[in-house]
Amino acid sequence: MTVHRFFVLPAEAVGDRFPLPGSIQHQVRRVLRMRDGEVLVLLTGDGSEAICRLEGGECVVEARRPSVAEPAHRLTVVQALLKGDGLETVIRQGTEVGVAAFRLVVTERCVARDLSSRRLDRLRSIAREAAEQSERGTVPSVDGPIPLAGELRPESVLLAEREGVTRLAALGAPASLIIGPEGGFAPGELAAASAAGLQIAWLGPRILRAETVAVAAAAAVLSRTGDFA
Repeated sequence: MTVHRFFVLPAEAVGDRFPLPGSIQHQVRRVLRMRDGEVLVLLTGDGSEAICRLEGGECVVEARRPSVAEPAHRLTVVQALLKGDGLETVIRQGTEVGVAAFRLVVTERCVARDLSSRRLDRLRSIAREAAEQSERGTVPSVDGPIPLAGELRPESVLLAEREGVTRLAALGAPASLIIGPEGGFAPGELAAASAAGLQIAWLGPRILRAETVAVAAAAAVLSRTGDFA
């Protein structure tokens, strides 16, 4: 039987018995039509989860435990804006793989140059839904967009098609991966990254779609830290 999981605010899940959080009442009662006696899991975003039984209009806590699905390595994906629904794919699948945070940037070759607040809220909702589905203990943050220059930090690895002298597989586990738009990075951006002390790497001889790079690279990094596959 499927046990449904929901992220709620910490203040909504205090104690051993509390009202069904208002933020999920519609989903629980109207959409899923859950009834008294059924079990659900509530997550407050701190890596722990409460296993609860519905009773009247309340949740009765049967157990609290740490989530076992959170990666030990906290990987951030710095993703250039993509056209169409590309960002939704990056956020959804990256969350499933185990990315801890997403930061969005604008680069020289971005087709999309801005992101509305409504669109950003949509991406955050996708991260939340994907975290619930994949049994994560936290919801990855989604920040941005800002200019690429603001994310050029020495602890990051920038991925470039056939421009890197090093394969990503040869490096350790970076704190963050910087990934370009459909047209890749401009020469000046690669030069700026090198000057800032970043390593520039590539994934291999095949050309991937822009929305595939983040997921493939994150899986490669997290597999080396024992957090994926």
